Amino acid sequence: MSIPDLATLHALGAAQQPTYPDSEAVDAAVSKLRTLPPLVFAGECDELKDKIAAVSRGEAFLLQGGDCAETFAGVTADNVRNKLRVLLQMAVVLTYAASVPVVKVGRLAGQYAKPRSSDMETRDGVTLPAYRGDAVNGFDFTPESRVPDPQRLVDVYNSSAATLNLIRAFVTGGYADLRQVHTWNTDFVKESPVGQRYEAVASEIERALTFMQAIGADPVEFHRVDFHSSHEALVLEYEHAMTRIDSRTQMPYDVSGHMVWIGERTRQLDQAHVELLSHIRNPIGVKLGPTTTPDDALALAARLNPLNEAGRLTFITRFGAGRIRDGLPDLVEKVTAEGLQVAWVCDPMHGNTFEASSGYKTRRFDDVIDEVQGFFDVHRSLGTWPGGLHVELTGDDVTECVGGGEDLLEVDLGNRYESVCDPRLNRVQSLELAFLVAEMLRKA
Repeated sequence: MSIPDLATLHALGAAQQPTYPDSEAVDAAVSKLRTLPPLVFAGECDELKDKIAAVSRGEAFLLQGGDCAETFAGVTADNVRNKLRVLLQMAVVLTYAASVPVVKVGRLAGQYAKPRSSDMETRDGVTLPAYRGDAVNGFDFTPESRVPDPQRLVDVYNSSAATLNLIRAFVTGGYADLRQVHTWNTDFVKESPVGQRYEAVASEIERALTFMQAIGADPVEFHRVDFHSSHEALVLEYEHAMTRIDSRTQMPYDVSGHMVWIGERTRQLDQAHVELLSHIRNPIGVKLGPTTTPDDALALAARLNPLNEAGRLTFITRFGAGRIRDGLPDLVEKVTAEGLQVAWVCDPMHGNTFEASSGYKTRRFDDVIDEVQGFFDVHRSLGTWPGGLHVELTGDDVTECVGGGEDLLEVDLGNRYESVCDPRLNRVQSLELAFLVAEMLRKA
């Protein structure tokens, strides 16, 4: 099975692409990428697809989380470990509450490019190209920094390789041991004023682990976890160069990440992103916002998963707290009525962004929780499975989203606002989200 060449893809039209000033430099970067080893293997992508198939059947829950936009400077052992740690902590709580496996997917090792609502940015009367993520240009507001540079795509590869090396070392080297992760959660419950609310759940998990220890149960799953990578497949040059033919099956896989998704701004049926991802064999996601009609969803499923293969397609909904209960039921009903095999995942972040009076982009923790609750309510009313969460988060104590148990206010945003793009839940807000969703899962 062949994939269309880059020229053919660009001829179809492609939203949210960088405008490179030097085509020879682009060709050189793409040629270099084509010679580099895969970041992930096709067999690992197939394993993730099998796990997402279980999500679509209601036999597993997907937790997908990480930075809004990774940065090259952020590829440090501490940074990667902190993100992994909070995701593992969340997964333990959700696994216990859902009584099904939690599929752990990082929004990392490739999330370096961002779609923007405007091509240009103006500050103090100066207008420059918008920052599109470290994959494209620099964050500094200077003419030199904002020029799209294709060499950055090779830097994306190298940074992603370093991140994946760290992740693999952590999850196989004892860092993901279940007892250790639960101890971290116990510390959170003891030390955090908000954590004490969740003492009952933490105590139940403690008793379950003590029972397992008493009967001598010590499976390998207690000591290591499966962890997969994902990112938005945005810059065509990078994703195309990282698409390879698998020697086992002779099928194309995008070996830049285990799972890739198409964003709300690039899901045009007749354009390049849908065309490229229709050819690869990875599990893929599509973001669906409030403008999505049931016919749109059905058409995307027909185009991206014509064989109706379980685990192949995940619909990631991002409606906003005020729209989820009205907008989601029609989509789920019609897709279910057609017998389509999809996993439904809630992104409660992107529909709830607003600008604070201080100028910072932020989100209210209560809106995030309300959207997740609406997602669960809709699925409960339709008898379908609320399959997972897709969250922008960090393992650090940043001040980017307001509210939560720490009661962060808009005036606090400037204390430690570190995101180069959208606001993320901090460590405490992420853990609080996990405990609150655990309560929803028990009812679901």
